[in-house]
Amino acid sequence: MARLVIIGAGIAGHTAALHARRKLGKQHDVIVIAPNSKWNWIPSNIWVGVGWMKPEQVTFELAPVYRKKNIEFKQARALSIHPEGDDGQSSPYVRIEYTAEGHTGQQEKVSYDFLINATGPKLKFEATPGLGPAENSLSVCTYGHAAQTAQVLQEKIERMKKGEHQCFVVGTGHGLCTCQGAAFEYIFNLEHELVKAGVRDKATITWLSNEVELGDFGVGGMLLKRGGYVTHSRIFAESLFTERGLKWITQAHVNKVEKDHATYELLNGETGEVAFDFAMLLPPFSGVGLKAFDKKGTDITSKLFAPNGFMKVDADYTPKPYEEWDAADWPKTYQNPDYANIFAVGIAFAPPHGISKPMKSVNGTPINPTPPRTGMPSGVMARIVTYNIVDMINGKADKPVRTASMAHMGAACIASAGAGLLGGTGVTMTMYPIIPDFKQYPETGRDLKYTSGEIGLAGHWIKHALHYAFMYKAKALPFWMAVPE
Repeated sequence: MARLVIIGAGIAGHTAALHARRKLGKQHDVIVIAPNSKWNWIPSNIWVGVGWMKPEQVTFELAPVYRKKNIEFKQARALSIHPEGDDGQSSPYVRIEYTAEGHTGQQEKVSYDFLINATGPKLKFEATPGLGPAENSLSVCTYGHAAQTAQVLQEKIERMKKGEHQCFVVGTGHGLCTCQGAAFEYIFNLEHELVKAGVRDKATITWLSNEVELGDFGVGGMLLKRGGYVTHSRIFAESLFTERGLKWITQAHVNKVEKDHATYELLNGETGEVAFDFAMLLPPFSGVGLKAFDKKGTDITSKLFAPNGFMKVDADYTPKPYEEWDAADWPKTYQNPDYANIFAVGIAFAPPHGISKPMKSVNGTPINPTPPRTGMPSGVMARIVTYNIVDMINGKADKPVRTASMAHMGAACIASAGAGLLGGTGVTMTMYPIIPDFKQYPETGRDLKYTSGEIGLAGHWIKHALHYAFMYKAKALPFWMAVPE
């Protein structure tokens, strides 16, 4: 009998758990450790954040699903990994602390034969003074944050209906933020809601981002095949912003968020501030803070994790200048190089470097997007890692044989630009590969046959349909596996 332990129950962790249970015999244990009782389809949080959906439409309780599928669920926070066991326990284990009501604070050792780290990120609001829902800005990173944001937005709309002018700022709250895509979706949904409410003329809306230019999205921008022409994503994005009457500030590191304004530094060293009545600014990410110890109790956290808290895997972490970055640097199996039974997927793995070019201001402040690895890529790598582990448990392989490098993986992204079955729009983008490969595609870094962008009502319909498809899949309803990652 083997025990597979999965830390985290987001897109990657939940996908891994369902596939593992489907592929492994009943004699093997599949255990999920996650601090939250609910699963959240995070891509739809932007709709919660404008009031178009309710939290209950993007969440469900995990325990009943896992009970139905014979997956053991521990509502707890992982504290530390002990890959060699210790003097009192020879098996490797994870130390956890329960967060479930009635068990809060209780600790336990959970042994494993294989471990998948799918914790996702820590939302590092504290990196910028004043940033976050507990301080002076709003967020859509969780369904709770999004619900709060929707409430504040409605209050602002009511003020505007009474004749008040309101300033809205949406974007990133730090120079090293990752999820420009979520903020991109939110600013267009915000603008769309103001139009629907008849108060658009009472609003100034400003995009504040660490991107070097609009359309970077943390992937270094891209050339898109659109309407028979090749267009840079910067032109595509700028046209959308201009059509909607949105202002933008790029190349910005937010260094402080006050009650009614944010101050920032630009790549050229200039400083500025932007006033707001409403600010939705996303935080930077870090690892969740897991520790690691060897069998003697010596701290080996730096052995398993990079300085940013994300887990080291089979990537090339050799420091290199941007000109020497290579698609081959990116991991293929997501296996830890020191402990062959430990893997990390989704945001939990440490990328070897960025995708966008690293930049620093004249004052030495880093200002560039860090690499996204959420959504579709997270699900794909979780499935492939799980299949490899299943093969090793079943004796079909002694090492991972399947690969899921982001340098050989395409992605399809549908970004909502306003919700509404008849008046909504969505930006449909595809790219291949996610990590640019200038050796294979010297002119563009990507294959233009599979890299495209379009906007229209059909995009909204597709995104809306996918919301229900992925909720269906995550609930493990009949034939759930037919819905692709």
